Amino acid sequence: MASRLEFDRRNSSPIRVAVFNHKGGVGKTTLTVNIADAIASMGKRVLLVDSDPQCNLTAYLVEESVVDDLLDNSDSDRGRTVWSALKPISDGTGDLRLVEPLERLPNVYLLPGDVRLAEFEQELGPMWSESFQRKVRGLRATTALSQLVDQTSRRLEIDFVFYDAGPNIGPLNRVILLDCDYFIVPAACDLFSIRAFKTLGHSLTNWITDWQTILDLAPTGTYLLPGTPSFLGYVPQRFKTYGGDVSSSYARYLPRMERGIESDVVTVLKRIDPRLVASENGPYDLGQIKDFGTVANASQVEGVPIRHVRAGNPNQREEAASAFLALARVIIERTRKDGK
Repeated sequence: MASRLEFDRRNSSPIRVAVFNHKGGVGKTTLTVNIADAIASMGKRVLLVDSDPQCNLTAYLVEESVVDDLLDNSDSDRGRTVWSALKPISDGTGDLRLVEPLERLPNVYLLPGDVRLAEFEQELGPMWSESFQRKVRGLRATTALSQLVDQTSRRLEIDFVFYDAGPNIGPLNRVILLDCDYFIVPAACDLFSIRAFKTLGHSLTNWITDWQTILDLAPTGTYLLPGTPSFLGYVPQRFKTYGGDVSSSYARYLPRMERGIESDVVTVLKRIDPRLVASENGPYDLGQIKDFGTVANASQVEGVPIRHVRAGNPNQREEAASAFLALARVIIERTRKDGK
């Protein structure tokens, strides 16, 4: 499986990762912020893309008054959100307009989200159909966000891009996943998360196979999405511990989670192409992130990664910093080994 990009993106672009689960309430935004901070602390340059119309990632890292200003002016020439960049494409009035990302942490840059991304998502439905018809307008809209990330990343010499995707299986997340080299699934230790894996695997299968058809039909020389998102792993989160171990009420879900991931995500992706799974034989968890309680809440209130919060128990901060750093190391190692 391969796309017909005008250039070999593997050699010219950063590693793109979607933190994605269509089930809400699994802590994906907190996970994204802290992974990005940990990777940046290792000398990598990271671009965060708030691609969720709810703008949780932007609200996490940007002061409320600044967020209000960003949203109030996103339609103007001063606009600096993702929507500001995509609006000319969505309206059919011009080309992509580059916006200046916000540097929120050392080596961590943010393309702010916008509630009006919901309007862009509505356009993506019919544009997907036009892509099947080889219409340039459909392909331009479908790949617009990818091109924004590509141009921004080149200018800032970014090493890793992380999309903070919304909790749904709509048209916007479809183009995000198809743009990514890898995706990570955050999961809560509960039955609902395990059941959601089946829908996730089914949706990804349809998106990937449909895009391969579009690739075969697309005019030569067109900017196209790779369409080969590889499953990097999942992250069990927000569980309680007792005496240093996962408490029994949560521990019983961990083996079921691994089995569910293997049967409903790994197996169905391997049927399309074994390269769609980064780890050949498992286990597929990247690391476990427990419920860090008050310091996690303080992180959101203060708008910083957990290791930087001023409130709470310093031992918890150190434990969180160690957990996210270990997770970052696994992500870097697996993406390097995969060589995608």
